[in-house]
Amino acid sequence: MKIFRKIRFQLLEKGKTSQYLKYAIGEILLVVIGILIALQINNWNEATKEQRILKDYLVKIKSHTQEDLRELELAITSRKQFADLCKKARRAMLTHTEEDNMYVMMTSGLAFVDFYFKPKRDGYEALKNSSSFGKINNSKLDSLLIQYHIIIDLIAENEKSYNEYILTQEADLSKKFDRTLVLASAFMQQDELNALEIPQEEFSEAFKAYTSFPAYRNVINLAAFQFESMVKQYKELKQTGEAVIKEIDRFTEK
Repeated sequence: MKIFRKIRFQLLEKGKTSQYLKYAIGEILLVVIGILIALQINNWNEATKEQRILKDYLVKIKSHTQEDLRELELAITSRKQFADLCKKARRAMLTHTEEDNMYVMMTSGLAFVDFYFKPKRDGYEALKNSSSFGKINNSKLDSLLIQYHIIIDLIAENEKSYNEYILTQEADLSKKFDRTLVLASAFMQQDELNALEIPQEEFSEAFKAYTSFPAYRNVINLAAFQFESMVKQYKELKQTGEAVIKEIDRFTEK
């Protein structure tokens, strides 16, 4: 600035007004260009910072989705096994061959186990409530995330409906049937049961009576249909989740 000031004084002292004006304009342009460059650098820094923040959100969502997929894999396997078991029990009921298939009738009682798929949603919710969300708004990733969470909501409704139903039926069974032998057989160690010296016939009669109750049979029949529907939804969510992960990878590589 001292050099510029000295040049201006020299031009004014020599009466070179026109040259001074040209110089002054050039100096102003130089300052403006400097300001524009500084603004550009600042904007670039801000954009880089925002991109880094968005990437952090997406990495978290990807991690959560991967955890969801691992849980879904287990849910698909277990629900499929239960569905097959309940379909065998349903066939025994329809053909009146329950006594010949008592093991199937009893093990299909796993349909009474309530299960809730619990996805991790806090990463997505945090992104939605941040200024970074505008960076993906109306993009393919945005559509996939919306679809992913719509399916999650549908699964939650389906599971809630089923689990509430089995609770009412189990409560009805508990009022009408003493499940002491049934529960002992299910949860006690074999050596403990042997020490009680309870005749096997008593267990058999208890199982037969237990599985003959309408509440028990209703749950098994519902599960034979419902579990297949759940498995279909789990698979759909798994497929969408894989697409979300793939799109996040593409988005963060930009």
